Amino acid sequence: MLATDLPHARRLAFGVVLGQAAVSVLAALAALGFSGAHAALSALLGGGIATAGSLVMAGVGFVGGVRADAQRALGAFYLGEAVKLAVVIVLFVVVLKVVRVVPLAMFAGFGATLLVYWIALLTALPHLGGARRGA
Repeated sequence: MLATDLPHARRLAFGVVLGQAAVSVLAALAALGFSGAHAALSALLGGGIATAGSLVMAGVGFVGGVRADAQRALGAFYLGEAVKLAVVIVLFVVVLKVVRVVPLAMFAGFGATLLVYWIALLTALPHLGGARRGA
Protein backbone atom coordinates (compact mmCIF):
# COMPACT_ATOMS: atom_id res chain seq x y z
CA MET A 1 0.00 0.00 0.00
CA LEU A 2 1.22 3.47 -0.82
CA ALA A 3 0.43 6.47 1.33
CA THR A 4 1.47 10.07 1.41
CA ASP A 5 0.90 12.90 3.82
CA LEU A 6 -1.56 15.65 2.93
CA PRO A 7 0.90 18.58 2.79
CA HIS A 8 3.09 16.60 0.39
CA ALA A 9 0.10 15.66 -1.77
CA ARG A 10 -1.14 19.27 -1.84
CA ARG A 11 2.33 20.51 -2.79
CA LEU A 12 2.54 17.84 -5.51
CA ALA A 13 -0.89 18.74 -6.92
CA PHE A 14 -0.09 22.44 -7.17
CA GLY A 15 3.38 21.57 -8.48
CA VAL A 16 1.68 19.69 -11.32
CA VAL A 17 -0.35 22.83 -12.08
CA LEU A 18 2.83 24.92 -12.22
CA GLY A 19 4.50 22.30 -14.39
CA GLN A 20 1.54 22.30 -16.74
CA ALA A 21 1.69 26.09 -17.00
CA ALA A 22 5.38 25.90 -17.88
CA VAL A 23 4.78 23.17 -20.47
CA SER A 24 1.97 25.27 -21.96
CA VAL A 25 4.39 28.13 -22.49
CA LEU A 26 7.02 25.77 -23.95
CA ALA A 27 4.42 24.27 -26.32
CA ALA A 28 3.42 27.76 -27.42
CA LEU A 29 7.06 28.69 -28.04
CA ALA A 30 7.57 25.52 -30.07
CA ALA A 31 4.42 26.22 -32.08
CA LEU A 32 5.63 29.79 -32.63
CA GLY A 33 8.89 28.48 -34.04
CA PHE A 34 7.25 25.89 -36.28
CA SER A 35 4.04 27.55 -37.43
CA GLY A 36 3.78 31.13 -36.27
CA ALA A 37 1.84 33.25 -33.82
CA HIS A 38 -1.61 31.82 -34.58
CA ALA A 39 -0.47 28.27 -33.79
CA ALA A 40 1.35 29.54 -30.70
CA LEU A 41 -1.85 31.09 -29.36
CA SER A 42 -3.71 27.86 -30.12
CA ALA A 43 -1.12 25.77 -28.25
CA LEU A 44 -1.20 28.18 -25.33
CA LEU A 45 -4.99 27.96 -25.18
CA GLY A 46 -4.91 24.15 -25.28
CA GLY A 47 -2.34 24.00 -22.52
CA GLY A 48 -4.21 26.64 -20.57
CA ILE A 49 -7.38 24.57 -20.68
CA ALA A 50 -5.62 21.58 -19.13
CA THR A 51 -3.88 23.79 -16.58
CA ALA A 52 -7.14 25.47 -15.56
CA GLY A 53 -8.78 22.09 -15.11
CA SER A 54 -5.93 20.86 -12.93
CA LEU A 55 -6.00 24.04 -10.85
CA VAL A 56 -9.72 23.55 -10.20
CA MET A 57 -9.13 19.90 -9.29
CA ALA A 58 -6.35 20.76 -6.86
CA GLY A 59 -8.39 23.56 -5.31
CA VAL A 60 -11.55 21.52 -4.85
CA GLY A 61 -9.75 18.29 -3.96
CA PHE A 62 -7.84 19.81 -1.06
CA VAL A 63 -10.56 22.10 0.27
CA GLY A 64 -11.16 19.88 3.34
CA GLY A 65 -7.77 20.57 4.87
CA VAL A 66 -5.72 18.38 7.16
CA ARG A 67 -8.60 17.42 9.45
CA ALA A 68 -10.79 15.85 6.75
CA ASP A 69 -11.58 12.18 7.27
CA ALA A 70 -10.88 9.67 4.51
CA GLN A 71 -14.47 9.49 3.24
CA ARG A 72 -14.77 13.28 3.04
CA ALA A 73 -11.39 13.56 1.30
CA LEU A 74 -12.39 10.93 -1.27
CA GLY A 75 -15.67 12.78 -1.88
CA ALA A 76 -13.74 16.03 -2.38
CA PHE A 77 -11.52 14.35 -4.96
CA TYR A 78 -14.51 12.91 -6.82
CA LEU A 79 -16.16 16.32 -6.81
CA GLY A 80 -12.90 17.92 -7.92
CA GLU A 81 -12.57 15.51 -10.82
CA ALA A 82 -16.18 16.15 -11.90
CA VAL A 83 -15.69 19.91 -11.74
CA LYS A 84 -12.39 19.59 -13.62
CA LEU A 85 -14.09 17.65 -16.41
CA ALA A 86 -16.86 20.25 -16.62
CA VAL A 87 -14.35 23.11 -16.71
CA VAL A 88 -12.31 21.44 -19.46
CA ILE A 89 -15.42 20.78 -21.58
CA VAL A 90 -16.76 24.32 -21.12
CA LEU A 91 -13.39 25.88 -21.92
CA PHE A 92 -12.98 23.76 -25.06
CA VAL A 93 -16.46 24.76 -26.23
CA VAL A 94 -15.83 28.45 -25.53
CA VAL A 95 -12.41 28.46 -27.20
CA LEU A 96 -13.65 26.58 -30.25
CA LYS A 97 -16.63 28.93 -30.65
CA VAL A 98 -14.87 32.23 -29.90
CA VAL A 99 -11.33 31.83 -31.22
CA ARG A 100 -10.29 30.58 -34.63
CA VAL A 101 -7.64 28.10 -33.51
CA VAL A 102 -5.21 25.76 -35.20
CA PRO A 103 -6.72 22.47 -33.95
CA LEU A 104 -3.52 20.43 -34.13
CA ALA A 105 -1.58 23.03 -32.16
CA MET A 106 -4.34 23.39 -29.58
CA PHE A 107 -4.66 19.65 -28.98
CA ALA A 108 -0.86 19.26 -28.98
CA GLY A 109 -0.63 21.90 -26.25
CA PHE A 110 -3.37 20.12 -24.31
CA GLY A 111 -1.69 16.74 -24.76
CA ALA A 112 1.73 18.04 -23.79
CA THR A 113 0.40 19.23 -20.46
CA LEU A 114 -1.04 15.77 -19.76
CA LEU A 115 2.50 14.39 -19.84
CA VAL A 116 3.21 16.41 -16.70
CA TYR A 117 0.92 14.03 -14.77
CA TRP A 118 2.99 11.01 -15.79
CA ILE A 119 6.27 12.71 -14.99
CA ALA A 120 4.95 13.83 -11.60
CA LEU A 121 3.64 10.33 -10.88
CA LEU A 122 6.94 8.68 -11.77
CA THR A 123 8.96 11.10 -9.64
CA ALA A 124 6.56 11.14 -6.66
CA LEU A 125 6.00 7.41 -6.16
CA PRO A 126 8.51 5.53 -4.06
CA HIS A 127 10.78 3.14 -5.87
CA LEU A 128 8.88 -0.12 -6.42
CA GLY A 129 11.81 -2.20 -7.62
CA GLY A 130 11.95 -4.27 -4.45
CA ALA A 131 8.81 -6.28 -5.24
CA ARG A 132 9.37 -10.02 -5.22
CA ARG A 133 8.97 -11.97 -8.43
CA GLY A 134 6.85 -15.05 -8.57
CA ALA A 135 4.95 -14.26 -5.39
